[in-house]
Amino acid sequence: MTLEELTECFERHDGEYGKFERIEKPAHRRPDICAFIMLDAAVVKTCHDGSFGDMVACAEHDEIWLDVMPKELAPVATDELVRDLVRCGVRFPDEGTGLAMFA
Repeated sequence: MTLEELTECFERHDGEYGKFERIEKPAHRRPDICAFIMLDAAVVKTCHDGSFGDMVACAEHDEIWLDVMPKELAPVATDELVRDLVRCGVRFPDEGTGLAMFA
């Protein structure tokens, strides 16, 4: 999927936001951890030293920004993955800022 298609997919599933109970066989019982596990499985990303960094890239006020960038997710994203990420509370508020969640 392209970055534009990813944006459209997040918008299409906006009505599923926070409806974690609709995920069949979630990877974890907690929505935020479930999202982290799904993103980690979809996008393999290592630091310059070969280690794995934190999933939370930064936090500001009541929002966290995730280390997986949309341009990294787009090529491996599926409609179902995006839908379930939205159900976990993942947002794609702006193409330039990346994936975010409310804390």
